[in-house]
Order: sequence, then structure tokens, then C-alpha cells
Amino acid sequence: MRRPRASTDRAAPADAETGSAAIEFIFAGLVLLVPIVYLIVALGTIQGQAMGTQAAARQLARTIATAPDPGDADGRAERVVAAIADEYGMAPADLRVRIGCAPAGAACPSAGATLRVTVSTRVALPLVPPVLGLDDLVAVPVEASAVQKVSRYPVSP
Repeated sequence: MRRPRASTDRAAPADAETGSAAIEFIFAGLVLLVPIVYLIVALGTIQGQAMGTQAAARQLARTIATAPDPGDADGRAERVVAAIADEYGMAPADLRVRIGCAPAGAACPSAGATLRVTVSTRVALPLVPPVLGLDDLVAVPVEASAVQKVSRYPVSP
């Protein structure tokens, strides 16, 4: 009794699969790699803008707290916002700045007051087209605050 040749019967399915693992690996790699790269770029953009708003809030609070009068504080604040926006690649018009002093009714900067500066902006995600307002819809809000105590002693100009 002769045995049938099994190698010829089973060889055909193995030959049909030759080379497809490389294609599957490349396809699966692209499907997984592209979203991860986009996530890294998007998070880097958001982190950069968050650092910019934090720096702006902190520097504005320090600058205003050391100003001798409100007029000088406004001029200094505008220069600080422009410098920080330029350094972190933000548009100065996109930064919203809120300044408040405690106790209520105190002029900023007044001796002994506590100054609170809040800077906020919206970060547009990369590669989102400005079609139908999508760039505004998927923008991430970023906000930072800083508190600074104004000295009770007058600052000489």
C-alpha cells in the first residue's frame, strides 16, 4: 500500500499566504502609528500654549504688582503680553486677560492689595480645516491664573 503524497496537497495553501504578513504589518503599523503621531503633535501644541498662558499670567501679575501707578501698569502689561505671545507663538489678540484686585473696589495696583491675573486662550488642533467652523468646534480651552501680593510700601519709579 502506498502513502499519498501529503506535501503536494498542503503546499498550495501555504504558497497563497506567502508575502502577505509584510503587507499586513505595514498596513497595521500605519493604522496604529498615524493616530499616535497625531496625538503627540496635538498634545505638544496644547502643552506649549498652556505653558505660554501660565508664563503670561505669572509675568503679568509680577509686572502689574511692581508698577507705581495704574497707567504704568497698563503699558507694562501690554508689552508683557506682546513679548510672551511672540515667544510662545500665540496671537496677542487671542489672549484674554482678566485682572482683579482684592479687597473689592481697590484700584490695581494699590498698596497691600492682592492681585489676581487670569489669562485664557483657545488652542486649535493641528490639521483641522477652518471649514464650517470645525477649527473653533474642536479648539481646546486653556486657562492659567496667578496671584501676587502688592507691596504695602510705595515703589519708586
